[in-house]
Amino acid sequence: MQLITYPDSMGGNLKTLHQVLLKHFADICQGGIHILPPFPSSGDRGFAPLTYLEIEPSFGSWEDIRAIGDHFDILVDLMVNHISRQSPYFQDFLAKGRASAYADLFLTLDKIWEDGEPVQADIDKMFLRRPLPYSTFKVEETGEEIKVWTTFGKTDPSEQIDLDIHSQQTKQLLTEFFANFKEQNVKIVRLDAVGYVIKKLGTSCFFVEPDIYAFLDWVKEMADSLGIELLPEVHAHYSTQFKLAEHGCWIYDFILPYRVLEALVNRSGQELCNYLKIRPHKQFTMLDCHDGIPVKPDMDDLIDTREARKLVDLCVERGANLSLILSDEHKAEDGFDVHQIRCTYYNALNCDDAAYLAARAIQFFAPGIPQVYYVGLLGGENDFARVQETGEGREINRHNYTVEEIEQALEKEVVQRLLKLIRFRNTYDAFNGEFSVLPSADHEVRLTWRKGETSCELHVNLKTYQSVIHYVDEQGQTIDYTV
Repeated sequence: MQLITYPDSMGGNLKTLHQVLLKHFADICQGGIHILPPFPSSGDRGFAPLTYLEIEPSFGSWEDIRAIGDHFDILVDLMVNHISRQSPYFQDFLAKGRASAYADLFLTLDKIWEDGEPVQADIDKMFLRRPLPYSTFKVEETGEEIKVWTTFGKTDPSEQIDLDIHSQQTKQLLTEFFANFKEQNVKIVRLDAVGYVIKKLGTSCFFVEPDIYAFLDWVKEMADSLGIELLPEVHAHYSTQFKLAEHGCWIYDFILPYRVLEALVNRSGQELCNYLKIRPHKQFTMLDCHDGIPVKPDMDDLIDTREARKLVDLCVERGANLSLILSDEHKAEDGFDVHQIRCTYYNALNCDDAAYLAARAIQFFAPGIPQVYYVGLLGGENDFARVQETGEGREINRHNYTVEEIEQALEKEVVQRLLKLIRFRNTYDAFNGEFSVLPSADHEVRLTWRKGETSCELHVNLKTYQSVIHYVDEQGQTIDYTV
């Protein structure tokens, strides 16, 4: 199991995080720690980094990262699509314009449209994350106005400035960042927002094939030379994930969270079991994360939007808020536009301990590396105060825990049962063997792993949410373990 956490969400900084991990979770996080961006950033809770060569001083230092890396494999994010407006690179560009030594790092609109003027008909085809995919800046020394591509950002001009990945300068900068990660004991790099790096007229400018593979191959060759694993992060039609898997990449199972939620809410395992039979095995599995439960485009052509509306509405009744698709062309024909459901997974299941543990048991039996988000690990509930305070809907599932709050959460029965389940998943050898989905009635899920003399079978009753694991212990005895 791999833990996902912000650098300041489990005790306030990296040093305390390390202490908490060693004290309470040393045998839990056997798959490592995904530390969400610990770099200096000007927005988006770390996802608008100024540089990857420094750690945000309020979080700690590279020494703290290396120390954590001595005990746990570390995964960090690299936003290959963009960098902060406040970065020294873009600030130099703002001051000097095209005379800046860093000018070619950025995707100015004249690299897309010959005269640098955007054409609305082209923009209408694009998968947009904000109403306009560019921002206008005035160069300090010349007064010239320059339009620069900005895929993400809530402000105008945006804090997140897109990089030109075809530029040799950008490739040199990314190489420098990767070399630093190697020095700092980082084992895995998540390529955040990699689906947006190719901008090509006449396309959605999202996961543009075959161009995207040329970029991924270049990054992979560099990462391989440094002994670093890559995890491309792409929210897209499920077929895109399957293509990435065929390309040899680790992928995210962004389909599993919805399928598990749907099975437990509707008390029917048919769609979930059908999916578990065909999904690639080389995946990182997840139920919750710092964003939300994926819906569109991840579930496109896999769900009936009328049924999806019912599930979404139920989550909203349970406190969730929603992230929506902006561009009409990428909404469903009936107008269904939900990108992600934002709430804790525990709340999505109505804070039902049995349902929540059933969800985790299914996740842990699905082949791959299971990731558990820190709020989910601690059985956390929706943080409405944080949403109101920040105006950011995603903060509903980003509560910052003090050490005292962590220790209080550890006393909850649901958390103790979850930790026991994780220990079983971390240590039972059959999970290194062969996986199968067993025939089952519609109201149940039956999954099994076998390796040599060891085997374990999960049986989830979707009517009662009772989850039982039948396994063979070291003495050859069959044990029934109620999760």
